[in-house]
Amino acid sequence: MQYRKLGTTGLDVSPIAVGAMTYGEPDRGHPVWSKGEEAARPLIQHALEAGINFFDTANMYSNGSSEEILGRALRDFADRDDVVIATKLRHPMRPGPNGRGLSRKAIMTEVDHSLERLGTDYIDLYQVHRNDHATPLEETLEALHDLVKAGKVRYLGASSMHAWEFAKALHLQERHGWARFVTMQDHYNLLAREEEREMIPLCLDEGVGTIVWSPLARGRLARSWDDARSSARSASDGAYADQLYSPAEQESNRAIVDAVGSVAEARGASRAQVALAWLRHQPVVTAPLVGAGSTAQLDEAIASLDLVLSDDEIRTLEGPYTPRYDFQGVSDEAELDAIRARIPGMAL
Repeated sequence: MQYRKLGTTGLDVSPIAVGAMTYGEPDRGHPVWSKGEEAARPLIQHALEAGINFFDTANMYSNGSSEEILGRALRDFADRDDVVIATKLRHPMRPGPNGRGLSRKAIMTEVDHSLERLGTDYIDLYQVHRNDHATPLEETLEALHDLVKAGKVRYLGASSMHAWEFAKALHLQERHGWARFVTMQDHYNLLAREEEREMIPLCLDEGVGTIVWSPLARGRLARSWDDARSSARSASDGAYADQLYSPAEQESNRAIVDAVGSVAEARGASRAQVALAWLRHQPVVTAPLVGAGSTAQLDEAIASLDLVLSDDEIRTLEGPYTPRYDFQGVSDEAELDAIRARIPGMAL
């Protein structure tokens, strides 16, 4: 395994990160596709033995169960100093006031809960899980800075939002001397390239590394078009998947999936390897988050690191893409309704 720096920090991480949303007790989150502790532990151990040191979870995944399972496995199978643990906060963790969001109270509460579930005294990368528009940004950023100064957190990261919002946050952090966001966890793959308009150029200019969620487009890039929704995960996503991959772009999406298949067949590789190799050619991408449900899927992701695409292959993969509206910063139905009103005819 050849490690790389996380953005412009000195932290070394594997170029594949394990996305631990896949791991969690089914009765606490996603009964259709999540892996309970007995099934998850061998997968985490296999990743470690392959040299993967980067693991990403969130407090909300399976209502905290993902953090618990990941924390126990890493304690049993790894040296804490050798692994990089990333987690996130913002989404509801309990009913009632202050049970969600990015207020100072919520941040100070949730970091302690995450530390307890993970069984560690510090988090390597603590990320805001989308913006909280009900809390002043300055309040959020100062509270996060205080966690770094208290030693509970080593680095800070953000996730999908509008580029102008991220630019504003980086400006405020620099202006006040607060700890800076060093990563952006965004939605980026061959079927979703709208981040190339503003967010990716911003990250490149600011030295921010990206950690890509849904690198295989909910499995669509790992299968033929006719089988694209055959996995338990993709089939259960329902309307949310249609938000991410609009039916209005079906012709373009099918052409891209077919292009992935053509390149994969010509190279004697799998579709997943080709889609992940394409991401590795994008200089801003530090690591895709691979939510592997089997050791074979982990091995496939690792094998993609040896696949180097030619310029012609990259053009073949990128050629069918058609621009679409960027919904990265949209977090609820009310915001989608407002966008529909402004942009008549949009599919969402």
